[in-house]
Amino acid sequence: MAVTASDVKRLRELTGAGMMDCKKALEESGGDFDKAVELLRIKGAKDVGKRQSRTASNGLVAAHLAATDHGVLLELACETDFVAKTEGFQGLAADVAAFVAIKDPADLDELLAAEYEAGTTVRELLDEANSTMGEKIEIRRFTQVKDGYVYVYLHKHDPALPPSVGALVQLDKVNEDVAKNVAQHIAAMSPSYLRSDDVPADVVAAEARIAEEKAIEEGKPAAALPKIVEGRVKAFYKDSCLVDQAWVRDNKKTIGAYLDENGVRVMRFARFRVGQ
Repeated sequence: MAVTASDVKRLRELTGAGMMDCKKALEESGGDFDKAVELLRIKGAKDVGKRQSRTASNGLVAAHLAATDHGVLLELACETDFVAKTEGFQGLAADVAAFVAIKDPADLDELLAAEYEAGTTVRELLDEANSTMGEKIEIRRFTQVKDGYVYVYLHKHDPALPPSVGALVQLDKVNEDVAKNVAQHIAAMSPSYLRSDDVPADVVAAEARIAEEKAIEEGKPAAALPKIVEGRVKAFYKDSCLVDQAWVRDNKKTIGAYLDENGVRVMRFARFRVGQ
């Protein structure tokens, strides 16, 4: 399959890898972008996969605490930070987050179809905002937690803009200090899973395969491959699983150890970042 300049450009934007590396990966993969990304990871390209999910969306992350055991996290997207800064846009996000807590929709489709006020659905509310603000306004996602002790942390990367990162954490018992520390850690370190047992088998298999092929690429002896793969999969867990991550405030202990010290357990967490 012939690789075009636009294909190379697209892969560079997804991964941040060099032009020639992208071209070679596409040629080797026969134009399969997922396989090309994997080949770049095997060859040690940095940040591959992290940039893959980025979009150009602006907007904000909003939260609503209906009670200490009921929290909502929601991402509302727009086209420019100019609109994201407006009171109307921020008020809309806050109102819809509160509405989620009241109506308890099962998913985004159900939320959009719900009657927000007499004769007006949430979808129509967004359509009206689109017209008023002159931009495409959409709810990208939401989550809510009921039960346990819920804490929500919102972070601004720019003080002139609304929060762009939100973290929601659910503990098995009330402990505000621990909940705050863990939520701030989640916002900063972006774990993908709670614990290693939560990582899907196909994800673990892919990491093991990439680790083995990368070790072969590096010239490691065949006899050493099992230990190398085991070590790199463990490193993946330490990077991706909340309880295995080094605590951002004290890297000598893991989040799991910090939780054990305080006699609490994380039941669930969520992290949203605008555009990701």
